[in-house]
Amino acid sequence: MSLIQGYDPDTLRELVDQRECELRLDEIEAQRSLPALMERVWLLKVLDRLDDALPLSEEAVRQARMAGTRKDLLRARVLHATIMQYLGKYAAAEQELRHVASEAEGQGWAQVAAFAHQHHGKNAYDAGDYEQARESFKRSLFLRRESGAEDRDLETALLAIEAAERRSSVEPVAI
Repeated sequence: MSLIQGYDPDTLRELVDQRECELRLDEIEAQRSLPALMERVWLLKVLDRLDDALPLSEEAVRQARMAGTRKDLLRARVLHATIMQYLGKYAAAEQELRHVASEAEGQGWAQVAAFAHQHHGKNAYDAGDYEQARESFKRSLFLRRESGAEDRDLETALLAIEAAERRSSVEPVAI
């Protein structure tokens, strides 16, 4: 069961049932596996408990580096970067996401690369760089198609592209 009910068309952030997220967080609180740790970080992020999410995301990266696969590490780094993004640290998040996307593409891991590009786009979107956001979303869409992603994943990328195009046509470009 997915806790994501959709995406806000203006912010591109996940729409979730806060109560369900709190219940799930309570349910997995004592689990120490890497997947549970990463899920806890994500839940804290969508619940806007960023002060709790940041150190846990750093722990997830450390745990993935020591005991996970390279794909696990890349996913943990994306999650950590999204916390940085939510904290307004766009430059740090951009750098991390760019490196993850590049490494994943270099390894031929289209799904992981698409995930990184999608979040790279969201970070650029939050930072107000709608042209970069659109390019990242398009790259994510291409990689998702290439890897045979489900229609709902393709739709998410398409909606993000539309949002970036809408924003870039409305907001003036800073000179």
